[in-house]
Amino acid sequence: MPFSTVQVIQNAKHNTDVGRIASSPRESPGIESEDADLSALQNELQQTLGKEIALHEIALHRETEGLVISLREFGFFDSGSATLKPAALPALDRIASLLAIRNCGLRIEGHTDNIPIHTAQMSSNWELSAARSTELVRLLITRYRFAPERLAAAGFAEYHPIASNATEQGRALNRRVDMVVLKNPVVLWHFQPRCWSALLEARCLAHPFIAFTYTPPIKALPAAGR
Repeated sequence: MPFSTVQVIQNAKHNTDVGRIASSPRESPGIESEDADLSALQNELQQTLGKEIALHEIALHRETEGLVISLREFGFFDSGSATLKPAALPALDRIASLLAIRNCGLRIEGHTDNIPIHTAQMSSNWELSAARSTELVRLLITRYRFAPERLAAAGFAEYHPIASNATEQGRALNRRVDMVVLKNPVVLWHFQPRCWSALLEARCLAHPFIAFTYTPPIKALPAAGR
């Protein structure tokens, strides 16, 4: 199903420890309540996903910018495929049910190992990681009715590993899709094509994480009889 909105991620600060786009924390009166809500969410997820966590299909951990729900490939995708396994939907249903009652922003990140891929469907790990993240965004919108402005998708290929790619075990950990539940709100800017390059060139250092949205203009249909 095609998207009417393309979301592009730009970052101004890189977190080298975890190798992901990082947003610097912003001080606000509600920071303690945000932390408490994320802690409560983590506890609820641990309870409802106990089976998947025990099987190492899902892992949870906290980072400065929020809570990471890491979906391992072997539990959610076939090798080289961006289509979610039908057997994984019940777990995703439970995750979505807990996220749907909150208004936090979500960044979906696709990651792969360093083994090159070149198939009829995917020509590179860039395509595979991006396709998996956007597939999850599509499901959140179409199956679970999440507001699109809460979501952003990113593909990192093999360039942000969490384990060594020298072993099969490490490569298996690197093949994942991370759902990052953000403490700070996502900043969305909407613009037309003529503004695209200018806005991308503006580094926007005040907002290290920015999701740019782009909606293609709708062409008028020719009048009948022409």
